[in-house]
Amino acid sequence: MEIKLEYTRKRSEFGRPCTFSDLPGEVTVDIPPDPSLAAEFIPQDPVSDVSVSPAQVNTERVEVTSQGVNHVEGGWPKHIDPRNSDMTTRFREEVERDEIYTRSILHLGTLMERCIRQNNAINIYEEYFGEDEEQEEEEIPSAKTISVLRDPNEVRRMATHLSWHPDACKELAVAYCSLDFQDKRSDMSFDSYIWDLGNPYKPELTLLLSSPAVTLEYNPKDWHHVLGGCYNGQIVYWDTRKGGLTVEVTPMEFSHRDPVYGVSWLPSRTGTECFSASTDGQVLWWDIRKLSQPSDRLVLDITREDQLKNALGAISLDFSLSMPTKFLVGTEQGSIINCNRDAKTPPEKIANVFRGHIGAVYAVARSPFYPKVFLSVGDWTARIWSEEILDSSSIMETKCHVPYLLDGCWSPVKPAVFFTARSDGTLDVWDFLFHQKNPSLSLKVSNEPLFSLCPQDNGRIIGCGTKQGTVTLLEISSGFCTLRKNEKSLASTMFEREARREKALLDKQRELQVREQLLAQAKGQEEKEDPQEVFKQTRTEFFSIIKAEKRRRGDAE
Repeated sequence: MEIKLEYTRKRSEFGRPCTFSDLPGEVTVDIPPDPSLAAEFIPQDPVSDVSVSPAQVNTERVEVTSQGVNHVEGGWPKHIDPRNSDMTTRFREEVERDEIYTRSILHLGTLMERCIRQNNAINIYEEYFGEDEEQEEEEIPSAKTISVLRDPNEVRRMATHLSWHPDACKELAVAYCSLDFQDKRSDMSFDSYIWDLGNPYKPELTLLLSSPAVTLEYNPKDWHHVLGGCYNGQIVYWDTRKGGLTVEVTPMEFSHRDPVYGVSWLPSRTGTECFSASTDGQVLWWDIRKLSQPSDRLVLDITREDQLKNALGAISLDFSLSMPTKFLVGTEQGSIINCNRDAKTPPEKIANVFRGHIGAVYAVARSPFYPKVFLSVGDWTARIWSEEILDSSSIMETKCHVPYLLDGCWSPVKPAVFFTARSDGTLDVWDFLFHQKNPSLSLKVSNEPLFSLCPQDNGRIIGCGTKQGTVTLLEISSGFCTLRKNEKSLASTMFEREARREKALLDKQRELQVREQLLAQAKGQEEKEDPQEVFKQTRTEFFSIIKAEKRRRGDAE
């Protein structure tokens, strides 16, 4: 059964135009108040006591995954196998002999040639008002957090060292290790991680270890090789293309006896040579192609007797490509040793010793602009030294802080800017061209002590590692990472002036010491004379003066 509904309407009503007109307003409904309800109305005063319950909401973390698409060569006809080089070569030759292909290439080549000529004629990136921009007002020093990398393990460890990937700093290697005395937590992980800045929620690669890594370093020549120094004294290295398993590990009998606090790659033809320093007082040289035993050894004995029992423990290490034969070692005893590997004998390899810190030297770094100037961080101060002034105090230093300073480094783009990390979680940015008594910027990064610092090559982003394993990436203002006009010459003049001043003070001090020695010798000779002889000599001189005075008066009378 079919149901139908029919609607009928007159044809004259289709398309009828609407007519609008102005009409006065009219009241459609009027409801008067009911007097009987007025007695039930209860007036209320304005509410003044409002109780608010404290509450907080924690949003869920958004986890982002990175996915990629692998593009391969395609677009071939069905009868062509892309894996057969002979078939693809013959097909290319057939296409290239086609007249349509030739005309298309000639047409596109003309257009491309015109664009290239246009680009060569006009430099669209030329700056015409660069000097005027420098004269503008500088922005206020500031820094902001752009990312936070947290240790994925429940048992927190210290972020002891950071190392940026040499290729555009797209990855960051973080060494996690607990340096607390006799920390024997059974559930503590030994792994370290490589983080991708695009995905800060999950490590890009897990570096598996049998002992925690105290330090990690990327190979600047072969980016896939990562070198590590372990808490048990071993040296390991990874090839990131093969995963997180170590490629080779040094044997225990030929490794360091204490934790390895510093490793560095050496500029060699093969890019496989490196060296390490430890608190056992040794510096060992290695080749990752053969880690069965070290290729060379240096004992940090400043008495130059090459005795391991007299060696000073190395707690920081610095090597710069500007001086490929020299390196700096900061010790637990507060001394800084300048070593020269090209020396013939082990005692000659210890070139100079700089003393100035009361406690351990947690960081030492050579200036990237002036190779003979280096920075050291220890106890409560950061000091700047010059190799031209030997066996003297530093040429410049910061004020004494209340908390300890645990790390420091130079800015890679500005010659007078450096960073220091304090044990109260504060990052200080110093610019000695503008302020030498106080830092230009102090930023509270964490409530935990800052253990490690590492800036990117452009100086814009700096990583800060804390005691709880959190790595905070900070982006500092452009004033700290933009090289201004004549800044290099001004910084060089400042360091040279301070070096001359320190040298003059040193010469004056030596002069006073020589004078005091001469006075002490003269005084000692006087004390050696017989008191009776001195008394007789004084008595004779006294009476001779009296007789001469009587004779003078008699002649006058």
